[in-house]
Amino acid sequence: MTDPVTRCGYVAIVGRPNVGKSTLLNYLLGQKLSITSRKPQTTRHQVMGILTESDTQIIFVDTPGIHKEQGKALNRYMNRAASSALADVDLVLFVVDRTRWTPEDDLVMRALEGVNAPVALVVNKIDMLDDKAALLPYSEARMVDDTFDAFLPISALRNDNLETLRQYLRNHMPVGPYFFPEDQITDRSSRFLAAELIREKIVRQLGDELPYTTAVEIESFEQDGHILHIGALIYVERSGQKAILIGEKGSRLRSIGTDARKDMEQAFETKVMLKLWVKVKSGWSDDDRALHSLGFEER
Repeated sequence: MTDPVTRCGYVAIVGRPNVGKSTLLNYLLGQKLSITSRKPQTTRHQVMGILTESDTQIIFVDTPGIHKEQGKALNRYMNRAASSALADVDLVLFVVDRTRWTPEDDLVMRALEGVNAPVALVVNKIDMLDDKAALLPYSEARMVDDTFDAFLPISALRNDNLETLRQYLRNHMPVGPYFFPEDQITDRSSRFLAAELIREKIVRQLGDELPYTTAVEIESFEQDGHILHIGALIYVERSGQKAILIGEKGSRLRSIGTDARKDMEQAFETKVMLKLWVKVKSGWSDDDRALHSLGFEER
C-alpha cells in the first residue's frame, strides 16, 4: 500500500503597510495569529502561520509592510524582515488595497524583482469599492506584462472570494511531505503571541498618541494549575508616553490589560492572570542592541 500523496510549501504575504496582510492570514487560518489594527506598520515581525487541510500543508509567512521610511533601526529591521521572507518560497501573494496603487507599491514591486516563485496580485478590500466594474480595467493594466501569475480580487474581512484564493494556493503547492505536525499553527512561541496581543491593544487604544513607540517584553509566563500567570513589561521612549499609557489613576493600562487578557484566554484556552508594568527605555527603536534584546532578530 502506497502512502497518500501530500503537498507542502511556503507562501510569502507581502505588500505595503495597512493593506490587510495580517487580516488575510488570520482569515485563511480560521483563527487569530497576527495582530491587526487600522494603523500602518502594526506588524513588525515575520509571523509564520501553518494551515493543514486534507492532503495539503501551506506555510504562510506574514511580513511587515515594505515602506520608504528606513531612518530608524526598527524601520530597517522591518524592511529586512519583509524582504528576507521572499527567499526560497513557493508562491508570493502581493496584497494591494483596492485599485489604489502608490509609490510604496512600486517599492514592493522592486523587492519582488529576481524572485523565482510565481507572484499573485491579491486585490484586497473590494467590499469597499464604489464601483467593482473598475476591477476589470485595473486587472488588464496590471496583467499586461505577465509580471503576475494571477489576479485575485478578495475581501479578507468579509470572506469574499477567499475559497477561490485557497484553491489557487492548494494548486500551487509542490508535492512533498509536511514540514510541521498537522495540529501546529505557528512556529512562534506562546510568549511571543502574548506580547503581540498586548501590543495590539496598545496600538488600537493609543494609536494616535503612541503610534510606534512601544515594545512589549514578557518577563514571566507560568502555568499554575488552571491559571496562566503572565507578567509583561511595556517599554516606551519618554516619560510623557509612560503617563499616557498608564492613564488617569491607571485606567488606560487596566483597559489594555483587560482586553489583552480576554484574547489570551481564548488563544491559550485557560484562565489568565495578567500583570503589566511600564518602563522608559530611551531610544530603543533606534538601537540595534536594544531591538535584539526585545526579540527583534533575523529569522
